[in-house]
Amino acid sequence: MRNLPPLAAVRVFEAAARHGNFTRAAEELGMTQAAVSYQMKLLEERLGAPLFMRSGRGIVLTEAGSRAAPHITRAFDAIDAAFGSVRADDAAVLTISTFNSVANSWLAWRLGGFQMEHPAMAVRLNTSDAVVSFASEEVDVAIRSGAGGWPDLVAHRLFPMDFTPMCSPDFLARHGPLTPHDLIDLPLIDRQKRRWTIWLEEAGVPAPAQAPRAGIRLDTEANEGHAAMAGQGVALLTPFLWHHDVAQGRLVRLFDQVSERGSWCWLVYPERRRTVPKIRQFRDWLVEEVARNALPKPVGVRAGG
Repeated sequence: MRNLPPLAAVRVFEAAARHGNFTRAAEELGMTQAAVSYQMKLLEERLGAPLFMRSGRGIVLTEAGSRAAPHITRAFDAIDAAFGSVRADDAAVLTISTFNSVANSWLAWRLGGFQMEHPAMAVRLNTSDAVVSFASEEVDVAIRSGAGGWPDLVAHRLFPMDFTPMCSPDFLARHGPLTPHDLIDLPLIDRQKRRWTIWLEEAGVPAPAQAPRAGIRLDTEANEGHAAMAGQGVALLTPFLWHHDVAQGRLVRLFDQVSERGSWCWLVYPERRRTVPKIRQFRDWLVEEVARNALPKPVGVRAGG
């Protein structure tokens, strides 16, 4: 078992020995000169030997202090180097966790822009629909959906997770023009989803008397969007995530009406890490990227009803 003196006092001794001045040591450590003198008194009492003596207006090391000072300075240099390597390793990699729809439909297409702005930083994207635990997983930031209000996390609201029907141009050419009532008899991708009931009810379409017809069921919105692009039916998609595909003509947004249930997409990270540089850099980039990709007012789509 090590018989170490109080480390706070050792830290004060190292700074005072390096500067040869209690005042400058206090300034470096953010302490008062009285606090420095008190720590030195504790250390000398613990060791049973004086470490400094007064010389005019300054201080000089005693023989005991002169023997100890070089070793203590080297020890602090080693500690600084050890933690410096940890800091460098942590700063060199940014690990992002997000769910499949955001990763595949939007974020993965844009992360290269962040990497170009920060070429010394590696970016790792972990994709899962499970909610990540910052306490048990090596993740710096997460993008998740919900109503917000997670304890001990900083949360930045990014965009609404709303939804509206979309399909491919070829599908619309075969079945259109369409009204919301027409959707009942069309192939709807994942028709069993509660979101379809919500959107149709808000569009004024009553629930059908008979059981809904079977249709494709997929596990993520990303897969639903690609199925819609392939002409397999109409999917309920989040406009923000897919407006680039709409602009490029791969998808058609059918109606003005958008439904939502208070769910947003958020950037989250632990409160205790809010000042970490790589997290600040990614947060600023992502918020700016979301603002740059903000949706224009829908043009050329039909109103519901």
